[in-house]
Amino acid sequence: MKTPHAIRTALALLLVTSSAMAAGLDAREQQIVANVKRHTPDALKLLERSVLINSGTLNPAGVREVGAVYAKEFEAIGFKTRWIEMPAEMKRAGHLVAERAGDKGKRVLMIGHMDTVFEKDSPVPPWQSDGSKVRGQGVSDMKGGDVIILLALRALNDAGALDGRTVRAVFTGDEERVGSPAEVARAALIDAAKQSDVALAFEGATKDEQGRDAATIGRRASGGWHLTVTARTGHSAGVFGKDGYGALYEAARVLNAFREQLIEPDLTFNAATIVAGTSAKWDDGESQGQAFGKTNVIPRDAQVRGDLRYLTAEQGAKARERMQAIVYQALPGTRSKISFHESYPPMSPTPGNLKLLETYSQASADAGLNAIVPFPPGLRGAGDVQFVAPLVDSLDGLGAGGGGAHTPDEWLEIASIERGAIRAALLIYRLTR
Repeated sequence: MKTPHAIRTALALLLVTSSAMAAGLDAREQQIVANVKRHTPDALKLLERSVLINSGTLNPAGVREVGAVYAKEFEAIGFKTRWIEMPAEMKRAGHLVAERAGDKGKRVLMIGHMDTVFEKDSPVPPWQSDGSKVRGQGVSDMKGGDVIILLALRALNDAGALDGRTVRAVFTGDEERVGSPAEVARAALIDAAKQSDVALAFEGATKDEQGRDAATIGRRASGGWHLTVTARTGHSAGVFGKDGYGALYEAARVLNAFREQLIEPDLTFNAATIVAGTSAKWDDGESQGQAFGKTNVIPRDAQVRGDLRYLTAEQGAKARERMQAIVYQALPGTRSKISFHESYPPMSPTPGNLKLLETYSQASADAGLNAIVPFPPGLRGAGDVQFVAPLVDSLDGLGAGGGGAHTPDEWLEIASIERGAIRAALLIYRLTR
């Protein structure tokens, strides 16, 4: 695997610029584009219908209702659908899987999610439209992307372009709060990837720092770390002496050493919470802790929790090794240990991902739309595509244009539904020839 520096160099060399010349569309591709435009009004009605259903991750009934709406749309264009239930103790709705089988061209996996961050008691209005923009619960993250998938597939189906092709879609029901254990929650998605050649994910479209349309060829891993410090306690008058430095000074030493020694591009290790004192405890389920102590007592316990994000598995392994080495250098009278967990694996910017981007960009340019450039991998958060990226070439950010995700001001550009579906339909058509 390339190092982050080598990856950045490759990106600089392989950057798809907006000066790409359009080669035009053949007759069948023109028909597909016409089909997208013809069906866009119905797609916008579907978007409104699905957004009006609250489907917060912890509202399983709402997620299932959205899944039933989308399942009918898939079945109407020749897909077989099934619902993947999660164990009851996971408190998650499950996932929708839709499939068409064939033996021609690349096998394409399309990824969406039905849940949103807005739960049943959310005060955010579900739908507000001014004719050019829509505001509401999950409009861009990511029911807009789900609708783009369905619109693109409908256009391809009408043109007979899906005949003999293998296309799968997995719409997860818990992307915003992945159920635990993750290996159960993402088993269906990973199984679909193992039967596919490429994965296309439809989280919201982005623009790079220069305002150019961009897609995602890499996402950083999302995980965390837990630092535990135990120290010799005693009267504060003995601190720095026979009783050592105490838990708080040791925790501070570790955190400052992280800051001084580990900072590099695409790597972050945020220290989020610290609880310390004569006694300290932390409840992960409630994300809160308690501590007891007095100013004249050397603190015995400290617990620090943070997250860890990296672009490649190698970068993550190196960071963990260096963090562990720092922890081992404990101050007198203290003992530290650190543990790690990974929630989302990294989606590294591979040559295969770059090739997918080139194909996507060319399709966009040929349709008279803008060329697409790579979005800086270190700037995008975690997503479902990361579970499959180690298995197949992957591309994300093919969804709707908008902003304000996860806030009361979440919005979607209405015109981006048609634009995104044209690009996606042409990409799928070219991949599956």
